[in-house]
Amino acid sequence: MTSELAPAPAAWFQNGFHRFLDSYLKRHFHAIAVEREGSRSWATMDPDENVPVIVYCNHPSWWDPMIAHFINRRLMSPRQLYAPIDEVALAKYKVLAKLGFFGVDLNSNRGAARFLRSTGELLQRPASALWLTPEGHFADARDHAANLMPGLAHLCSKLPRGLVVPIALEYVFWEERLPECLLRIGEVVSLAEHPGDSKSRWAERLTVGLRENQRKLSSLAIARSAEPFENLLRGKQGASGVYDWSRRIQSWLSLRKFDAAHGDKFGVRSSE
Repeated sequence: MTSELAPAPAAWFQNGFHRFLDSYLKRHFHAIAVEREGSRSWATMDPDENVPVIVYCNHPSWWDPMIAHFINRRLMSPRQLYAPIDEVALAKYKVLAKLGFFGVDLNSNRGAARFLRSTGELLQRPASALWLTPEGHFADARDHAANLMPGLAHLCSKLPRGLVVPIALEYVFWEERLPECLLRIGEVVSLAEHPGDSKSRWAERLTVGLRENQRKLSSLAIARSAEPFENLLRGKQGASGVYDWSRRIQSWLSLRKFDAAHGDKFGVRSSE
């Protein structure tokens, strides 16, 4: 039987994409930063490559698939990212099929069955990470009322082992012209510790895990402090154009080195 999933991405193609992605993200974000506590917790328990990993996130922005690829490479390498995407959208952006994305139709019973069959097969591959956005649509990062789509809970109720990782995302403007992308890794759940749990029990556990993680990240975003975060990418600073040109002149006249940043939020912190 032919696999319904796209083949594993070619290393040369994906490496080239990541080089482009780093440059692209630096032009559009001041920083991409992960909350340290959750990041360290994940690093200490990062399992053997043969242990399946399911990452599920909220879905606040068009940027999410690219951010997911960036985070997966920085924090979960050498695992290969795989992620379902609406099959109509995949037909429009066929290049995504070369980067681990595969088409699904969750609006029909047949499509849901295909999703479960495909993801079950995928998670048998070594060094794989399945990334999902179970909200099923764009949603405000601080809207915690919506239910999650049932596919993830169904999948967790069927798998005998693996780790489920909730990640919260927010895109916020602090002191720079460009936004900060903030993320937090929540409490990781082991499937092996909950054998036989029902789909409804998993739905509750997964929802609580993601929403609680979002609330904690929102509190950090509102506090507007970079201290709890590790910067994974240092992007552009300053306002550019005439405003920065005038500031450069002022620095030159006062014999000071020009600093384009408006504050010290993520000016010097980066793991690059």
